[in-house]
Amino acid sequence: MDLKNKSAIVTGSTSGIGQAIARGLAEKGANIVLNGFGDEADIEKQRVELEDTFGVKVLYSNADMRKPEEIRAMVELGINEFGGVDILVNNAGIQNVSPIEDFPDDKWNDIIDISLNSNFHTIKAAVPAMKEKGWGRIVNISSVHGLVASPYKSAYNAAKHGVIGLTKTVALELGEFGITCNAICPGSVNTPLMHKQLPGLAKTYNISEEDAIKNVLLKAHAIKQQVTVTDIADTIVYLCSDSAKLITGSSITIDGGWTAQ
Repeated sequence: MDLKNKSAIVTGSTSGIGQAIARGLAEKGANIVLNGFGDEADIEKQRVELEDTFGVKVLYSNADMRKPEEIRAMVELGINEFGGVDILVNNAGIQNVSPIEDFPDDKWNDIIDISLNSNFHTIKAAVPAMKEKGWGRIVNISSVHGLVASPYKSAYNAAKHGVIGLTKTVALELGEFGITCNAICPGSVNTPLMHKQLPGLAKTYNISEEDAIKNVLLKAHAIKQQVTVTDIADTIVYLCSDSAKLITGSSITIDGGWTAQ
């Protein structure tokens, strides 16, 4: 598959899942707008390495996914530099684990803004340019928690369920314009975000972090392995291919059988 002359924005792409997605798309020839937080030197190293390795143009935006005006500026950057945004991957997300009566208000608002509201703002900004070209691929990273819930993750569950509803609506609206919109629903993924929530999970369940992985994060997996970032990136690359042109409005699970129950 060749994505040369295509351009992609991948939110939350300076680490973890998003970093793997950006790399997977760049490998197929797509120009990339990276987005996320982190050490400036590390991000610049990542940007240059992608350019040098795959011969593509890579930009970086530090847009805060809680701020619609910064999101719009990020999309405009891609449009102005690349002549459009062909592929949009909404990956940015954060997590907080807490009983609902103790759930901090600011954490709720941040999770909803970053994991759900930002998807709306990026899509709204990118769609006009996609319509002009008559081609587009929008992929929203949801979660198994967009299909089933787990305790102590009220904001994350709510946001990821919302992502699936948004995905279906966008798919219905844009199908006639050659634009698809799908959601990816991973199970437990081995990422920095997962490791950050381990102490909270261990404390909540009064178990070790090792047991939290085995008995909480992988409890519902029929295949007792965590999803890799490459598993997700490869699926997204496929969704950008012509072979996937009729896949839209779907919630694609990569969950080791979690939601088969």
